[in-house]
Amino acid sequence: MSQQNLSPNATALDQYINDNLDRYIDETIRLCAQPSVSATGYGVRECTAIVAEMIAARGFEVKTYETPGQPVVVGHAKGTSERTFLFYNHYDVQPPEPLELWTTPPFEPTIRDGKIFARGVADDKGEIIARLAAIDAVRAAHGGDLPCNMVFVVEGEEEVSSPNIAQFVQDHLDILAADGALWEGGGVDHEDRPGSVLGFRGIIAVELSVETMSRDAHSGSAHILPSAAWRIVRALTHLKDENERILIPGFYDRVIPPSAADLALIDAQADYEPFLRKNYGVKNFVANRHGKELHTSVFEPTCNIQGIETGYQGPGTKTVIPAKATVKLDFRLVPDQRPEEILELLRRHLDKQGFEDVQIKFHGSMAPFKATEDDPLVRLTQRTAAEVYGVEPRPLVPLGGGSSPAYAFSGPLGGIPVVHAGIGYPNANGHAPDENMRIKDFVNGARHIARLLDGFADL
Repeated sequence: MSQQNLSPNATALDQYINDNLDRYIDETIRLCAQPSVSATGYGVRECTAIVAEMIAARGFEVKTYETPGQPVVVGHAKGTSERTFLFYNHYDVQPPEPLELWTTPPFEPTIRDGKIFARGVADDKGEIIARLAAIDAVRAAHGGDLPCNMVFVVEGEEEVSSPNIAQFVQDHLDILAADGALWEGGGVDHEDRPGSVLGFRGIIAVELSVETMSRDAHSGSAHILPSAAWRIVRALTHLKDENERILIPGFYDRVIPPSAADLALIDAQADYEPFLRKNYGVKNFVANRHGKELHTSVFEPTCNIQGIETGYQGPGTKTVIPAKATVKLDFRLVPDQRPEEILELLRRHLDKQGFEDVQIKFHGSMAPFKATEDDPLVRLTQRTAAEVYGVEPRPLVPLGGGSSPAYAFSGPLGGIPVVHAGIGYPNANGHAPDENMRIKDFVNGARHIARLLDGFADL
């Protein structure tokens, strides 16, 4: 790529990040060594303090806000323009189990093969440090100033579906006002090509439970005593059929199919079926989908079983009739489905099918979110990605399969554009043992973010 196409401060930004890389690796290791499991609360408060300290060290005015769950850290910094750029991240991580599948302990960060291995290094602590590195580089290139105002928001409940972030935003619109946002996530695909996602599906996470007796019983009485295991299985058969169609009446009423623009973006996507087959050892995809269907089907909502717990799970056999059974489910929702409506429809459907005894415990939800491809910030993100990675970015993905609290910010803040640039790659093992971040991806992610911050004021 020719020099004249580069961002004006590109050389200075890149040089600063490379010169200080060891310091940023040390900060990443420090942050990842601190547990912060939101599902259990393990180490979360201690991690909050570290994040607040690190942001404050960059000249931000930092305040930690309490919520009904875990705290939210918010930092503000003045820039030389009136425009404001918002960074969103989260400091909480997934539980590290199963521990025996980690090569090295999850909260003892280890460097090997050009990667840092630790729980949370890819999702999302390495990204926090990459953004701090970008801020440092931009300040250095601008003589200590920032080219725009900044709001840095780091929450502690993203890994449990951000149950309090939407209300937090509504309660603090005055301090979160922004003209655009950089979300967590982003990085490269299996061909090391950068890309960005225009939107995410929503989610509702629930737990179904049933109790058929006061205690487990001898299976010799299975002809007369009711099994909670069979009861929960039968309830599940009323939620989805063998063709993946969700059976809850009204579930699809608000579903919006992909637009012509969405389908055009999908048509431009590379065929990643061979990669999926190799990476996951898949023989047959859901509903025998293949080719473009693997992309277009993201516009279809899902009902997923996370896990089932009932009866005896130890070695050998134990002839018991389980008295209790639970199943954890998540529904991925597409525009314009509403989580609160889906919860009501689920309860109504179970009751109508005769499962009034099945209890529903709500664990959290996020609404779907989708941006447009022609926004100036989206275009800046694509252009600067090409500069950093030296290749054309992959076509924009209209809708990602996961979920994000971006919906809680974009709409309430006036429909601001939300983009992605980060440190991820397909084998980062987020949410799995041996989670890792390639150091080269950290460098490139920081370089990309620095360019976005550097150019945002001129959009």
